[in-house]
Amino acid sequence: MCGICGYIGTNKISGREMLEQLNQTLYHRGPDAGDVWLAENVGLGNRRLKILDLSDNGNQPMISQNGRFVIVYNGEVYNYLELAKELKERFGTTLRTGTDTEVILEAFAHYGRKTFAMLNGMFAIAIYDKEKKTLLLARDRSGIKPLYYHHDSTGGVIFASELNSFRVIKDIPLQINRDIVPVFLHLGFIPTPWSIYRNIYKVRPGTILEMNGHSVSEERFYTFLPGGEKLLIRKETVALDQLEELMLSSVKYQLQSDVPVGIFLSGGTDSSLVAAIAAKAHTKQVNTFTIGFRENKFDESVFAEKVAKQLGTNHHPFIVSLDDATEMLEKVTDVYGEPFADSSAIPTMIVSRLAKKHVSVTLSGEGGDELFYGYGSYRWARRLSNPFLRGGRKIAELLLRATKLSRNQRVAEMLAFESDTYLPSHIFSQEQYFFSDIELRRLMSYHPGIMEGHFHLFETRLRGSQRKLSPKERQALYDQDYYLPGDLLVKVDRASMHFSLETRVPYLDHRIIEFAGNLHEGLKVKNGTDKYLLKKLLFRYLPSSLFERPKQGFTIPLDLWMRNSWDSNISTYLSKEIVERHGFVRYDEVQSVLSRYKSGKQEFLYNRIWALITLHRWLEKFHG
Repeated sequence: MCGICGYIGTNKISGREMLEQLNQTLYHRGPDAGDVWLAENVGLGNRRLKILDLSDNGNQPMISQNGRFVIVYNGEVYNYLELAKELKERFGTTLRTGTDTEVILEAFAHYGRKTFAMLNGMFAIAIYDKEKKTLLLARDRSGIKPLYYHHDSTGGVIFASELNSFRVIKDIPLQINRDIVPVFLHLGFIPTPWSIYRNIYKVRPGTILEMNGHSVSEERFYTFLPGGEKLLIRKETVALDQLEELMLSSVKYQLQSDVPVGIFLSGGTDSSLVAAIAAKAHTKQVNTFTIGFRENKFDESVFAEKVAKQLGTNHHPFIVSLDDATEMLEKVTDVYGEPFADSSAIPTMIVSRLAKKHVSVTLSGEGGDELFYGYGSYRWARRLSNPFLRGGRKIAELLLRATKLSRNQRVAEMLAFESDTYLPSHIFSQEQYFFSDIELRRLMSYHPGIMEGHFHLFETRLRGSQRKLSPKERQALYDQDYYLPGDLLVKVDRASMHFSLETRVPYLDHRIIEFAGNLHEGLKVKNGTDKYLLKKLLFRYLPSSLFERPKQGFTIPLDLWMRNSWDSNISTYLSKEIVERHGFVRYDEVQSVLSRYKSGKQEFLYNRIWALITLHRWLEKFHG
């Protein structure tokens, strides 16, 4: 696990000293070693967190045995031993290190860009070809590992693992992308390929960028869509055995490490299954980490402790106080680099700090909800496809608003949409309590014009499907395309890597993604049970009685804290002076939202307000 950076064909970085300065911004991602490599008008940098082969032999940048290719790489490739064996048998390649970095590099020397589709893992890779004088950037299938790039008018490119790195290059004008701000307020994060800045982008998951200092071309090396009807897995016993085999394989792969490994354990289905399989597969006692809150409604640590006791793990609980969360809140803006309104980033940073005291690698449960239907948004997708509900939704909306009940108001907001084109994001937005497209037209001080481009990307992807996708399938694919790489994986990567902790995600093994994509819906939700097949597998390892409770989620008591100790965030960052000075939203509309929230009749507005606070806190920090 590392941080990477570099450039080609630009005069905005001049010499080793400036490249080393860029590289040093990523120190927290790799405190164990760091170096740079330069040639004519090209440079690569790496900060290394030692996970495999703890000697300095695995340091980067690394040059191939034939001397032609140079690599810097962030991530873990879990099938590296099989690939190393293939290189030995087919080409007689004898590796000099025990790292997956060298395996990727030597595989690329023989297979070229076909290599990326051969990798099972999470990665952001930069490879320079000395002969062709071209630089390739590649990002893993799900976008687990981050990769940003700046492309200037001369064709030059600068890239880095984190957005903050670009701040040290004074010749890059950091112009805020005003068109993406309403998308942030709609989703709570900024989706790929955009960033908060006009001239800095995120490499798309499953994509290769090739650049030569004059131009940039893009190629997808992986795009998954569900197969045809004949490929659907319908038989429960067969599906359950296949899922167990895949989960065992993925977890065993991801336990590979030359440093201690642990599990983030919330006590819910996804993380408990990972912990259960890890406890069975690992040769050593597994460490588990969980946090809870003093407010009992939000404290699931007691359930995690029961799971840990059942599995016999070395369990590390931590109860978060308001002071702990407030301390971490001050760091979030710096760590994430652009507006990021997922408040669970705070407990994720806290549990990462706790885990780093004991291990250098953790496994997490991200992806289980998106692959096996664990969200209420999938039920809403089905409901809103009902022609009877659609036909009467305007009347239903008016009747619900007239009741003045908060729950009914929230349902009314879900029913208030104008176009099917935006429906997946509308459902997501309202399930997460953010601003709807209709609300944004009132809120923004200018016309929000990028929404269409955001959805065009998703609609284009769906056209390749071999079967007609159900509303639930479309909604789940939306989450896999946007919510996972734009929010959940960003949250975990930045939080853990801030403390030099590598976090792996077994559910996002591409074999499990493909299995879930071809699993019949009746095995994802059955008899009203969400994540049915996943829970059936879990109950092979743990008693079902441990999980007989409503889904809580990994979150903080944000509404409660905003109404009390954190109310100063409202008065500070949503003041007339700050809102009008930055000019993105209308102050009168902000006041309208605040008034309705403070009246207690629309409690669900707290996440909308948090998004506004997050935006203006970021603006004050970096553009005040």
